[in-house]
Amino acid sequence: MRKIVFAIGLCLFVAVTAAHAADITDLLKAVPVIPSAGSSQDAGTVASGLKEALSVGTKNAVTMLSKTNGYFGNEAVKILLPENVRRVGDALRMAGYQKEVDAFVLSMNRAAERAAPKAADIFAGAIRQMSIDDAHKILGGGNTAATNYFKEKTSAKLFEAFKPDISKSMNEVGVTKAYKAMTERYTTLMPFAKMESLDLDTYVTNKSLDGLFYEVGQEEAKIRTNPAARTTELLKKVFAK
Repeated sequence: MRKIVFAIGLCLFVAVTAAHAADITDLLKAVPVIPSAGSSQDAGTVASGLKEALSVGTKNAVTMLSKTNGYFGNEAVKILLPENVRRVGDALRMAGYQKEVDAFVLSMNRAAERAAPKAADIFAGAIRQMSIDDAHKILGGGNTAATNYFKEKTSAKLFEAFKPDISKSMNEVGVTKAYKAMTERYTTLMPFAKMESLDLDTYVTNKSLDGLFYEVGQEEAKIRTNPAARTTELLKKVFAK
């Protein structure tokens, strides 16, 4: 008799346990899965946030530099006389030809301002090609980690794209003419002085890119360190920490 009662009890226990197991399984199915820090969903959010930050930063930098006086009016990126021509400029200023020197400096900066919009598409392409792994490394890097990434990925393309535009712009705004006028004044003053050769196209192109990367770096640092610069919810979420 006891054996029969025990068997019946055992059956009931198994049945109840199975029922509870089924209920627990159903409950677990209903619990949302929280992504871990290294999950693809979390990584995707980080990558999207960083790409958005870079899109905002590069757009701001290009827009700023493309304006009249974008280069010329910004002491941090203003293109000055090439080092091997500074003695010429100094001599001309002392001789009363400040106007000619200033015209040459202004013309170089105007050429850079005209070429700056060319960078927008190249930056956009680099952002699109950025991998999730790249994004994580950049996010955990210093305040200009993304700018350094851009230098590595886009410098050659930017130089190739900028130089023809710089050359064209320099002709349009009179860089070559201004340089010729300046050097002619100098050779008149110093007939036996030797003028060093200067590749103006390359010089202005390189200085234009230096200024561009400087401004991109400034925009990146703002987003990383200044909450007010995070203008979208995604930026706030990714850069909150």
